[in-house]
Amino acid sequence: MERERDPFGRPLSPASIASQIASFEQAVAEAETAVGARHPDTLAARRMLARGYLFLGRSAEAVALLEKDLPACEELLGPDHSDTASARNDLAVGYRWLQRVADAVGLHERNLSLQEGQLGPDHPAAIATRSNLASAQLSAGRIGAAVQEYQRALADAERELGPRHPDTMRIRGNLAGAYGAGGRTAESIAMHEQNLAARVAELGSDDPDTLSSRHGLARSLAQAGRLADAAPMLERTLADRERVLGPEHPDTLASRSSLAAVYGSAGWFTEAIALQESAAADGERVLGADHPDTIAFRSDLAATLHRGGRAAEAIALIEPILADRERLLGPDHPETLASRNDLAAAYAGSGRVTDAIPLHERNAADLGRVLGQRHPITLTSRGNLAAAYCRAGRLTEAITLHEQTLADREQLLGPDHPATLTSCSNLAAAYARAGRLRDSIGLYKRAFAGRKRVLGADHPTTLATREALTRTRDRRHAAMVTLRRPH
Repeated sequence: MERERDPFGRPLSPASIASQIASFEQAVAEAETAVGARHPDTLAARRMLARGYLFLGRSAEAVALLEKDLPACEELLGPDHSDTASARNDLAVGYRWLQRVADAVGLHERNLSLQEGQLGPDHPAAIATRSNLASAQLSAGRIGAAVQEYQRALADAERELGPRHPDTMRIRGNLAGAYGAGGRTAESIAMHEQNLAARVAELGSDDPDTLSSRHGLARSLAQAGRLADAAPMLERTLADRERVLGPEHPDTLASRSSLAAVYGSAGWFTEAIALQESAAADGERVLGADHPDTIAFRSDLAATLHRGGRAAEAIALIEPILADRERLLGPDHPETLASRNDLAAAYAGSGRVTDAIPLHERNAADLGRVLGQRHPITLTSRGNLAAAYCRAGRLTEAITLHEQTLADREQLLGPDHPATLTSCSNLAAAYARAGRLRDSIGLYKRAFAGRKRVLGADHPTTLATREALTRTRDRRHAAMVTLRRPH
């Protein structure tokens, strides 16, 4: 989701952030000495410091401050005061970063109820709170509820504020992200394109919000399999964010990790791993090891290590990430399920098929229940389970699952999406292992033609598909010669 504008001046670096945090801390100390710990000026200074802590991922420190501030604001200013609502919102954001999502949702719902009662449901403050509530629901993995809240907030904002108001565009960008999380890629792309055009016109190409739209659009294009469009857009966004925001800004780190993921999808594993190692190391240093963004960077690195053939290193990273996510988010959160899928795939890739299959079976069932049977992530999990069945020699189950996954991906993503072509190739491999060489050759030919067209003739996956096709043709030719040989 799009982050609020950060409280720091430029340039942004660990040294400059430390200096500004020290200034915020000094302002709090001076206010407490001059006017007292419960004066409105002191409360405002503490909220500014808490926002700085939140931006840096120092969520526990921010929450400790805000848990003191909120009761004081309610007592001194009243529960309906705008400063009280602001403190309640900031505390909810802190809870969200600490994965206390139920507490975050409760605070946003309290704010929304008070604001709608006092100001009306169409007031800009109420609209902003509805969007924040949607963000908390998305963090909780409740994608459907988040989409509904974002949709209502966007409709209200477009009507009351106008389609190009900054708050409207931020809500639209977050709804686009929620659409992407829910597998509604075409709608995500359309909304990001609308926002990007409006922000370029209103704010210019270098504004941080414009860069957020370009980053979101590139990620959606990558999700749609349009790597040739996504890669140059992310390269440009990364360069612009490094120049405008600084090389260690959290948004810059996010662009570096997203570009690495696209490079990994394109088969450029050396470049991808180097970028993701940089993003993970910088995230840990700037944001902290337990910050959700840092955990996401490490998770992406692990997935790329596995795809690049370094399964043992991937497993060493994923196992603690999965344990953390199960503990912090719960077993059914989409990010937990993604980590479990990555771990199972790495187990299978390292030959630990008996460990991989139970994880894949559990994950495919949970994803189908949480996200739906035809969600792209569910289909990926189901395809991985089928591949593990194939490795274990359970060919009938593997073929049935691969056939179902290929049909669903063709309908949902289209025949030329890289994931569809992966299903095509995987089913071809299962047919070959089962001795159905003619069926295998037909699917390998289709996968090779599609990958040559979509990824290019020199892409590693295209070359691997060509080699598999050649081997299968040779096997069929040898079998036919054996059948024709006189006895």
